Amino acid sequence: MRTAYSVETVRAAERELMARLPEGALMLRAAAGLAAVCAGLLARRRGRVYGSRVVLLAGPGDNGGDALYAGARLARRGAAVTAVPMDPERMHAGGLAALRAAGGRVAQAVPQRADLVVDGLLGIGGRGGLRPAGAALAERIPPGVPVVAVDLPSGVDADTGEVAGPAVTADVTVTFGAYKPGLLIDPGASRAGAVHLVDIGLELPEPEVEALQHTDVAGLLPEPTASSDKYRRGVVGIVAGSAQYPGAAVLAVAGALRGGAGAVRYVGPAADSVLARYPETLIGPGRVQAWVIGPGLGEGRAGEVAHVLAGDAAVLVDADGLRGLDPAVLRARTAPTLLTPHAGEAAALLGVSRESVEAGRLAAVRRLAERYGAAVLLKGSTTLVAAGGVRAVRVNPTGTPWLATAGSGDVLSGLAGSLLAGGLSAADAGSVGAYLHGLAARRTGGPLLAHQVAEALPAAWQDTARP
Repeated sequence: MRTAYSVETVRAAERELMARLPEGALMLRAAAGLAAVCAGLLARRRGRVYGSRVVLLAGPGDNGGDALYAGARLARRGAAVTAVPMDPERMHAGGLAALRAAGGRVAQAVPQRADLVVDGLLGIGGRGGLRPAGAALAERIPPGVPVVAVDLPSGVDADTGEVAGPAVTADVTVTFGAYKPGLLIDPGASRAGAVHLVDIGLELPEPEVEALQHTDVAGLLPEPTASSDKYRRGVVGIVAGSAQYPGAAVLAVAGALRGGAGAVRYVGPAADSVLARYPETLIGPGRVQAWVIGPGLGEGRAGEVAHVLAGDAAVLVDADGLRGLDPAVLRARTAPTLLTPHAGEAAALLGVSRESVEAGRLAAVRRLAERYGAAVLLKGSTTLVAAGGVRAVRVNPTGTPWLATAGSGDVLSGLAGSLLAGGLSAADAGSVGAYLHGLAARRTGGPLLAHQVAEALPAAWQDTARP
């Protein structure tokens, strides 16, 4: 499990550790890790560190100090290191002295010839984007030169991933002690590049954000035993499709058939289309362990949604099923409930603009889970899963922009619903479903069609068991 922690949590852990260490030791640990990553990048690009031109964009705080101490290490290995301060009167004194002692220099303008730029303008406490002086330096980063961010790209909110103003886009981010939520959640995550974690010895509590890895998913996937039959493995019911959108039913069934449940039952007007493609499907009402309702329903079918929610089976609500949901009805349910909106649907459920959801995805998914008393999977460039009463929000680390195609969400709904029927909790079904869905899309490549994602799910399932 990859775990991420808020600024407040990280700061508290740093204070506890610094109280046990000699003064400045923690910064030197961080700088050593940063310098090692920079040296490795230079060696891969140029074959050596010696003779490389490194530019440090140095802010006035500890972030700038980390960059300066790392620059001193690179200078001692023969790199030509130039520090450009955001505020010349407020450079980190110890870091500046170390850089100068190692042969580095200070300049007032960003050199236009460089092999590497280190972004040390703002640390994890920064809010609201870069101020004018920092933004001016970031704008002068030479085009095509790789950028390594110190702890996180300057201008990204470490706690949320929000970008409220000018910000750096890094090729590599070297973060210290723990991942920060803003490195895993868009739009910040898209600015972080490849993230390297440097262990500096922090002792941390329960995380605020977590991301499943292969071994986590493998441990959650339902596997049949010798005594299993199709009913013990779970039956998932699909209420989807309409005369206008029969394909939504087909795709939801496709995802469900590959989600580990013993049987898939379809209820709706697209039965002929479903059977023509998947003769394994059961048709008509019957006992199920979980329902998936919403994909392609169209308008005027709120009664079907209400009927499903009134039952005692687990329910996944998606797409058209999300219209007009009553929080009181969902909060009164005792069976697992999973909502799977995209940003536009989430905005309607919260009564806010789509833009506000996209800009603050972490806050939005938490508000949805709290308001509706259900697990919520917020789809998008970063898929998030939150559940009421659970501290950590899950971030899905798999996927590809090619998933932004018609029908892919229907496949995900069927898949996650099947996992619900197989006995997973709503949050686990959502996060495992999103993980497999993303893996399958990566296997498919692009441009992809939604049914190809469904077809790649068995191979993605097997991928999680491989080292």
